[in-house]
Amino acid sequence: MSDASVQARKISPQLLEMLVCPVTHSVLRYDAEKQELVSVKASLAFPIREGIPLLLVDEARKL
Repeated sequence: MSDASVQARKISPQLLEMLVCPVTHSVLRYDAEKQELVSVKASLAFPIREGIPLLLVDEARKL
């Protein structure tokens, strides 16, 4: 994936500050390459689809 396409799909820093893990209520780390929000404490990665974070446990990938 090119730097330009990753940059175009970057999540807003303001939005990222407001979002927390739905399981642990901890901070989420944004993985631009995989388009995921990662909760290290819960060992889950939540997908971002079409710019929308899906913070549902059923949609998350286990790390």
